[in-house]
Amino acid sequence: MKSMKRLLTLTLAGALLLGGCAGPEPEGVDTPQPKATSAPAEEKETLDFVLPCYPAAGFHPITGVNRLNLTIAPLLYRGLFALNGRFEAEEDLCKNYLVSEDGLDWSFQLAEASFSDGTPLTAREVVESLNEARRSARYSTRLADITRVTEDGEWVRITLSRPNGALPALLDIPVIKKGEDPLRPLGTGPYFLEEKESGLQLTAREGTQMPLETIPLRTVGAGDDLVYAFDAKEISLVDADLIGTNVLGYSGRLETTDYPTTSMLYVGCNMKDGACRDQRVRQAVGRSFNREDIVNRLLAGHAVVAELPIHPEAQGYDWALAEQWSFDQAAAEEMLIQAGWSRNEEGRFQRGRTELSLRLVVNQENTYKVTVAEALASSLRELGCAVTLDKLPWDEFVSTLERGQFDLYLGETVLAADFGLETLLGVGGGLNYGGFVDGQTQEQMEKRRAAQGEERERETKELCARVAEMAPIVPLCFKNGSLLTQWGQVAGAEPTQRDVFAGIQNWRIRQF
Repeated sequence: MKSMKRLLTLTLAGALLLGGCAGPEPEGVDTPQPKATSAPAEEKETLDFVLPCYPAAGFHPITGVNRLNLTIAPLLYRGLFALNGRFEAEEDLCKNYLVSEDGLDWSFQLAEASFSDGTPLTAREVVESLNEARRSARYSTRLADITRVTEDGEWVRITLSRPNGALPALLDIPVIKKGEDPLRPLGTGPYFLEEKESGLQLTAREGTQMPLETIPLRTVGAGDDLVYAFDAKEISLVDADLIGTNVLGYSGRLETTDYPTTSMLYVGCNMKDGACRDQRVRQAVGRSFNREDIVNRLLAGHAVVAELPIHPEAQGYDWALAEQWSFDQAAAEEMLIQAGWSRNEEGRFQRGRTELSLRLVVNQENTYKVTVAEALASSLRELGCAVTLDKLPWDEFVSTLERGQFDLYLGETVLAADFGLETLLGVGGGLNYGGFVDGQTQEQMEKRRAAQGEERERETKELCARVAEMAPIVPLCFKNGSLLTQWGQVAGAEPTQRDVFAGIQNWRIRQF
């Protein structure tokens, strides 16, 4: 996992962007968040390591939607598996598993564990947790292929409607036990939630080797309250999306540690109408984009360049293939010439009496996306295309995509950890706005989904090669998440997308 840690000095008028207190979006959607403003901060030294929360929203890790509470959930709850920084599944509450030859029936043997009330973990709680996740807004999409979850002694059995060799990567679902308060279920994590006269706190469970025995929680409300609390050093840590929709600024000295996510920024192409029906035009579009410039100059390095639709840190990313489809304006121009386009007197490409004209649409509520779209439009104009850039309100943006009234659109989606592309490229996929239909791609997606181990790596490369060749979408980059901490307070942090506290037992936390 690649991380970035550095000192930031920020002002409230700065360009950093954060997701605020809203909950994480379900995988496979592109939904903006409302804008928030920040409040001025007063300097106040933090005496303890303190985390923010919003108790009124509850702490349920499956049905909850408050981002602050979900951030601390990994300290309270564990799943059958945990994901590392390469999006690989590592056994957690599961100590062994078996899969049938057809890949449809999986059996998971539970490790010994107990809930915070001392009762042992059983298969029943795992089954109930997974079934609740199947009904939830947050997890239902990734678990859609599960038809049945049952218990069998110390084993949990899962039946799929179609094989998925990467099923363990989807099973980092928090396992809970219902307690007296339905909004505060019990978990098997290293800490438990405790109410003291001084307020809520996280208390380390007996036998755990945590850097702190107790962690106070501070109640934080709206986004401006979060900014105030962090700037005033009343809280020690914030999980942020620095290139998201909400504009929240932070002042003072702080450190940021970036971690990879499955949030992909890409350009979608209209396969049904206009110039992008031509495969060579779509390929030329992809080669005209300078991804390095976009990531480093426009996104302040809080993203990772990707020419392929899986994260470069993930299994199967083909670096040689990525190089073949990287930025090269000369190659893009040659592709257009091969497609029958030639330059007119104004230097723009034309075929017959028709200019190569492209309409690029983007959601106007997201400032950084608008900036990226402007750079993309500039690159296409430099290539020799006539480009109309339309910045649309969210509802109009979505309706424009649904009606196919575009040549290109700038989109973002949160992929599941198995990097399944069916939603984007499958027939009837919810994000397949370009109307892409290709039997070979569909077959390759199915083969990859069923494959495991080295075979899956090979199938991933084959799928990426087909997607790059057909170019129904043009990947640009994968966003980073950012862990913000007070300067000098935390050392040794190695956050992941699912758990910013990953490896907390190895953290060095300074109380000052």
